[in-house]
Amino acid sequence: MDAGLKRELEEKVHAGERLTREDGIALYESDDLAWLGGLAHEVRTRKNGDVVHFNVNRHLNMTNVCTASCAYCSFQRKPGEKDAYTMRIEEAVRLAKAMENEHLTELHIVNGLHPTLPWRYYPRSLRALKEALPGVSLKAFTATEIQHFEKISGLPASEILDELIDAGLESLTGGGAEIFDWEVRQHIVDHDTHWEDWSRIHRLAHSKGLKTPCTMLYGHIEEPRHRVDHVLRLRELQDETGGFQVFIPLRYQHDFVDMKDGKVRNRLQARTSMATGAEALKTFAVSRLLFDNVPHVKVFWVMHGVQTAQLALQHGADDMDGSVVEYKITHDADNYGTPNKLTREDLLELIRDAGFRPVERNTRYEVIREYPGPDAGRRETPQPMRV
Repeated sequence: MDAGLKRELEEKVHAGERLTREDGIALYESDDLAWLGGLAHEVRTRKNGDVVHFNVNRHLNMTNVCTASCAYCSFQRKPGEKDAYTMRIEEAVRLAKAMENEHLTELHIVNGLHPTLPWRYYPRSLRALKEALPGVSLKAFTATEIQHFEKISGLPASEILDELIDAGLESLTGGGAEIFDWEVRQHIVDHDTHWEDWSRIHRLAHSKGLKTPCTMLYGHIEEPRHRVDHVLRLRELQDETGGFQVFIPLRYQHDFVDMKDGKVRNRLQARTSMATGAEALKTFAVSRLLFDNVPHVKVFWVMHGVQTAQLALQHGADDMDGSVVEYKITHDADNYGTPNKLTREDLLELIRDAGFRPVERNTRYEVIREYPGPDAGRRETPQPMRV
C-alpha cells in the first residue's frame, strides 16, 4: 500500500472518521496484517475496552428438511431422504431442558424451510420452550424463515413477528444474508430472500423493539469488494434503525466428509478454497474498521477454530459466542475439528489465554457476570491487552 494512503487511513481511524467504500477495498488490498489488526484493535478497544463477551447458549435445529438447495449448504435434506428429521415440540423442549443446570441463558433456533409443517408449529414451539425455560431468551429464525412463514401462512411479516414476539421471541438470528451482491448471490442461494426482503424483515423487527445480529458468509466465490459492499449495506441500515447489536463474519466451509450418507452436497467446493486463517483475520479487521455503528463483532469459534477465534479477538472481535452445543449446520458435514460444545470454564480459559477479561452476557448484551482477567502477576500467562 502507498505510504501516503496508509497514513491517511490511519489518521481517519485515529480521528474516528467514517471509512468509505474505496477505503475498505484499499484495506483488503493491504498485506500488512499486523497493521490492520492494530487499527482494528484500537477501534474494538475504544468501543469495548479489554472485555470479551460470551454467553451460555444452545443451538436447536428442529428440522433439516428444506425446500431450498443452496450451493454451499450441507445441512439440508429433502422429504423422505435418509437422515431427514423433524423434531416434535416435546423433543425440542427435552433437549433444551438438558442444559438447565448449566444456567443456560439463550436458545438459538434455525431450521430448514420445511414444505409441509404448518405455520402454527413455530409459535407453538416458542411458547412451549418459554414455558419450560422462562428465564431463557429465545433467539430464533432467520429472515429467510420469516419470509417462508409469510408464504405458508398468508400473513404479512409484521403480523408474524407480532405473534412470535407474543410467544416469547426476543431476537431474530442473522442468517440468510450470505453475500448480498447479486453478482455472487445468484450462484450461491436457492431461496427468495435477497437484500430487499432480508432488510425489510430486519427493519420491521427493529421497529418492534427487537435487537438482531447480522452476518456475512465469506471465503467462497466472492471478492473483497463484495464483502465491502455487504458491510456498507448493513451499515446504512444500521444508520436508519440502530437495531443491529453485533456483526458476525461466518467462514464458508467445505463439505469434507458427510459421515452419514457419503454425499457431498456443497456444489461450490470444486471451484473454491476455504479462507486461510490470515484471510479470516483480515476480514475481521476490515469489518470492524468499516462497520463503525455496530457495537460488537463476534467470532463464531465453531466455523473458525478456537485458535483463530482467539487471534480474531486481537483483530477487531470482542465476542466469542457461547457454549453452542450440537451445531448441526456445519458439523453434520465438515468434520472440521471444532468441538460441539465449550463449557463456561472452557470459554473463560480461552478468553483469558488470549489476554482479555471475560464478561458473560445475555442475548441483549446486558451483563450477567464479570470475571477476572488474566493474572498479570504470573509470567507464564498472557498479559492483558493494552487499553
